[in-house]
Amino acid sequence: MDMHLSSNNGPAVESDAVELNEAELRSAGPARERLVVVGNGMAGMKTVEELLAKAPGRYEVTVFGAEPHPNYNRIMLSPVLAGEKTFDQIVLNSRDWYDANGITLLTGEPVEGIDRASKTVVSQSGRVVPYDKLLIATGSMPFIIPVPGSTLPGVIGFRDLADVDAMLAAAAKGGRAVVIGGGLLGLEAANGLRVKGMEVTVVHLMPTLMERQLDPSAGMLLQRELERRGIEVLTGADTAEIVGEDRVGAVRLKDGRELPADIVVMAVGIRPNMALGKAAGLDCGRGIRVDDQMRTSDPSIYAVGECVEHRGVTWGLVAPLFEMAKVLAHDLAGGEGAAYTGSVTSTKLKVTGVDVFSAGDFSGGEGTEDIVFRDAARGIYKRLVLKDGKLLGAVLYGDTKDGAWYFSLLKDGADISAERDTMIFGQGFGSADAGDPNAAIAALPDSAEICGCNGVCKGTIVKAITEKGLTSLDEVKAHTKASASCGGCAGTVERLLAVTLGDGFTAAPKVKPMCKCTHHSHDAVRAAIVERGLKTMAEVFQAMEWTTPDGCASCRPALNYYLLCAWPGEYRDDYQSRYINERAHANIQKDGTYSVVPRMWGGLTSAAELRAIADVVDKFAIPTVKVTGGQRIDLFGVKKEDLPAVWADLNAAGMVSGHAYAKGLRTVKTCVGSEWCRFGTQDSTGLGVKLERMTWGTWTPHKVKLAVSGCPRNCAEATIKDLGVVCIDSGYELHVGGNGGLHVRACDLLVRVATEEEVLEYTGAFMQLYREEARYLERTAPWVERVGLDHIKAALVDDPERRRALNARFLFSQTFSQDDPWAERAAKGVDRHEFNLLAEVG
Repeated sequence: MDMHLSSNNGPAVESDAVELNEAELRSAGPARERLVVVGNGMAGMKTVEELLAKAPGRYEVTVFGAEPHPNYNRIMLSPVLAGEKTFDQIVLNSRDWYDANGITLLTGEPVEGIDRASKTVVSQSGRVVPYDKLLIATGSMPFIIPVPGSTLPGVIGFRDLADVDAMLAAAAKGGRAVVIGGGLLGLEAANGLRVKGMEVTVVHLMPTLMERQLDPSAGMLLQRELERRGIEVLTGADTAEIVGEDRVGAVRLKDGRELPADIVVMAVGIRPNMALGKAAGLDCGRGIRVDDQMRTSDPSIYAVGECVEHRGVTWGLVAPLFEMAKVLAHDLAGGEGAAYTGSVTSTKLKVTGVDVFSAGDFSGGEGTEDIVFRDAARGIYKRLVLKDGKLLGAVLYGDTKDGAWYFSLLKDGADISAERDTMIFGQGFGSADAGDPNAAIAALPDSAEICGCNGVCKGTIVKAITEKGLTSLDEVKAHTKASASCGGCAGTVERLLAVTLGDGFTAAPKVKPMCKCTHHSHDAVRAAIVERGLKTMAEVFQAMEWTTPDGCASCRPALNYYLLCAWPGEYRDDYQSRYINERAHANIQKDGTYSVVPRMWGGLTSAAELRAIADVVDKFAIPTVKVTGGQRIDLFGVKKEDLPAVWADLNAAGMVSGHAYAKGLRTVKTCVGSEWCRFGTQDSTGLGVKLERMTWGTWTPHKVKLAVSGCPRNCAEATIKDLGVVCIDSGYELHVGGNGGLHVRACDLLVRVATEEEVLEYTGAFMQLYREEARYLERTAPWVERVGLDHIKAALVDDPERRRALNARFLFSQTFSQDDPWAERAAKGVDRHEFNLLAEVG
């Protein structure tokens, strides 16, 4: 992920591009008030957005940002860490947006001083910029526990993109991470690092997780789910010391336990970043003190966001920041009467697959009553806290769809006495509209928040739909930013479109188009390729009326695969329609080097192979050698131009590509089985080698991993693979559709067979059925869930003739795919231009 963004020409400039002075600022036209914003984060830019909407052109705006990036959604850093989003996908305002609105953006340029007498700010580089009004939006800083070792390299906060980059760099090396803090940020960091392959332990001082947002019952359910995902959680644990000499090595707790750590993430809280305001002599307490219009003690200076203290309270959630921003923008636009008086907040955890919501005060106390719903089998827990006929607080775990409704009742202080007996079951329970999501949306007040990420309420969306004639989710995203970040509210926004437009609303097609070049789905395109005999991309584009003559980066790789699968031996692989890893036949790393993984059949190797690897490591000064989870050896840090020479040396020892980069077979993991283990029932290693030699080199919709375990103890983890074989006394169990990645899925039992020959036949047939039916980039796990296990059994178990035909087609296609790409490029010079070689390899 490239985080170094280039600057565009125009007002949005990098910090070393121009010197600004009063004459230059006023030279472009009639004098306008000069607004300088210190802080390019969510609070400051929300204020500017609201101001542009209320009083466009009133101010000349200059924005200083300490980070080298345009404004991005900080609360979406967790999905970036977990690999669910890229940085570009969380940018809120691109540099083009600043240009279009005449805003001067100075990135990588922190402000170091304010001269209130001359009404100027001074940046780190010495730039002096005058202001008529100044907005301080410097946010907060992560709190680092002042224990011994807290300044060691490897101790990381979790506040900005640089922190995410540091965590990703550490995760790329594997190892162990200790996350100190079991609140929102800590758990999101822990989940992201675990997804990236690190062993993670969460250390939390309090008895239960997220104690500020969840009651003990919901906190325990959350802990159980995180532990199921492989995250170790230690509650009631107090950090005494971070151990290490040159860098982090372990975390020692006060009870004497020592936790090995390659990195330590501090996520124990934040502190308002008020240093700039304090140095300027502004009234400060826990933050920069502001009144209800967000004015500081200097009438020309405002402050907003996490850096402020308002009525003795500081805020660390996004909703209060957005509420402050709206009030401030109203005041800056010359309006009167708006006041920020505090916020009622809600919280939603952004950990994939964990639905948690809380709002208000759920601490209980005298005069309150609890309504609790538990369904242990479904993992659902709900608790409502009531007092004097009003909702005080809500905690939801496992089923959060009514969160917005509860939050609306809580904020409005509505009398819920009439609904008291049924409200735990959700909005409209027992009414004629019960279960109708559109009716539930229609009943929400205009003030109900729909998009928490961007602070967009129902009324804003409805107004945009009616006034701007919006008819689609994409149009609502573009005009309001609702659902533009995490996407969790997309369904709600579509229902709001349906309610607002009535008969004029046309729902998005249930079948998603393959890409923006066509209205056809993946399935329709695949069917047409076979039924209409389309054998080139050009024929597909012509026959199916592609709107883009040559396709795009989304559809070309998919079409390349579909044509390869449909016409083995006839269609020629289109090199340019593959991703960089597949073109280079190695995995690109964050520093631009590559990793090389030679194939080790069934995890077996020899002295000759190990010597060849050692010689290559020495010869090419490869910095890192790692044993992978798939029982192979990965060589990290290979220069692109050295790849063919590295492959040539490995080929000389009889080693071929392990296809660690491919949409195809990666590995067949095995245990030693009956040959060595006293529990082994069959020769699992030998069978694994046979399976790998049969299936390597294949093209599939996504990566495929196999495993063979020699007994039901399952040491090879066969039941979380795309296809896994578990050896039993009477033969073999075949399991399919497993996934050990981001969404862990255990396999489904397909069939039990008696012989290795049957295992091989079923495997070939399963692979071919998956190849012919799955959509490009669809793993076997979601494919099995989509088509259903019964469908697969009908094709493979119940219909032996079809099974044999599928296997035959698979073996036929393998005759065209089992050529080692490393050998072709090392010995034959295929695609030589890809590697920028200066000399022949030989």
